[in-house]
Amino acid sequence: MRAAIGCDHAGVGLKNEILPILEELAIEWKNFGTDSKESVDYPDFGERVAEEVSKGNFDRGILICGTGIGMSIVANKFPGIRAALCNDAYSAKMSRLHNDANVLILPGRVIDNEAAKIIVKIWFSTPFEGGRHQRRLDKIKAIEAKVKCL
Repeated sequence: MRAAIGCDHAGVGLKNEILPILEELAIEWKNFGTDSKESVDYPDFGERVAEEVSKGNFDRGILICGTGIGMSIVANKFPGIRAALCNDAYSAKMSRLHNDANVLILPGRVIDNEAAKIIVKIWFSTPFEGGRHQRRLDKIKAIEAKVKCL
């Protein structure tokens, strides 16, 4: 499993807290920045990670900003990206089971470090359930193809 990870200035602290969790889970990761608390624009980092996952260079991604909303908007612009903003363990589990989410969005100013660590562990250890949920993902792919033609 290979994961791309990125954040804006509001997510640096949380990113540094969850990197050891990725190591613990034996997930190979690459940091796409930022590494400073100096103000930056979240779309720059969201684009880098989402593009890498969209192209298949990484299996999954993690993006972190203050609320997670901005990164969610950016990531979901890319084909094949199913970015899920997860504030709790249940959302993390369901985003994988039912939606086969491939980018985890964390809200650095909303959840604490311990909650984020639990979310990351659950998100990376939960498989996609398939079945009736695959039919729904196929519909999402068809929408992406249709929108691409507009």
